[in-house]
Amino acid sequence: MTEIDFFDIYQGQLAAFLLVLTRTSGIFLISPFFGSMNIPVQLRAGTATAMAFVTFPVIVQKTVVTAPDNLWFFAGTVLQELFIGFMIGFIAYVALAAINMAGKIMDMQVGFSVANVMDPTSGQQSPLIGSFLYNLAIIYFLVVNGHHVIISALIESFNRIPLDGLIWNEALTSFIGDLTAGVFLVGMKIAMPVTFSILLVNVGMGILARTMPQMNIFVVGIPMHLMIGTFMLTMLLPFFFLFMDTVFNDMYANITNALKLISPNP
Repeated sequence: MTEIDFFDIYQGQLAAFLLVLTRTSGIFLISPFFGSMNIPVQLRAGTATAMAFVTFPVIVQKTVVTAPDNLWFFAGTVLQELFIGFMIGFIAYVALAAINMAGKIMDMQVGFSVANVMDPTSGQQSPLIGSFLYNLAIIYFLVVNGHHVIISALIESFNRIPLDGLIWNEALTSFIGDLTAGVFLVGMKIAMPVTFSILLVNVGMGILARTMPQMNIFVVGIPMHLMIGTFMLTMLLPFFFLFMDTVFNDMYANITNALKLISPNP
């Protein structure tokens, strides 16, 4: 009869659980809602551990992990798993960072850039319109179950990329670079109506300043910027949610494409 070394089995099970927990913890570092700074660290750590406990029995049936003899090799594997989870959260974060970028552009045009508020989700100061649009996007993100999609993407990553199965692809570097550069493009698209309206106001004020030199253009221009900017932002809100649907769909597609790039079986 073949002897079974239960110690080796438990070592492999413990190593596999730690790798599952590491990948799961990656999305709690930066992803929208899960990585918010106003959520206590203890709650995030407990949620990540609970998710690892739930998913571990299913994942371990598909992947056999043996406890490494070399601690440095295992540390490298842990970094790989953390990178996969962090990448999923980062792609989701980039999609909402474009919203904050659009708000900053609007604030500069309208005149709100001189005042900042503390954003509890990031722990940093944020402009008024940028903070408003970002928090509104987070609420809409939860309403359309975007957080469920991030969890689904995490589970799908275990199907595509087994534990200790990451294959580095140089195309991922250019993919992330293009994704980050797209933040400015998406932000400009969202802010374009307000920016263009303020441009028309500035042109009109320039004409008035030439035709009526006695008028104090600064006294008239600042309230005009605030009124026109607030009005255009109000008109923009119904279309903002339609645009967010497109942003979220692109985000889901980008997560899938990124997983394909580092998957051993794309």
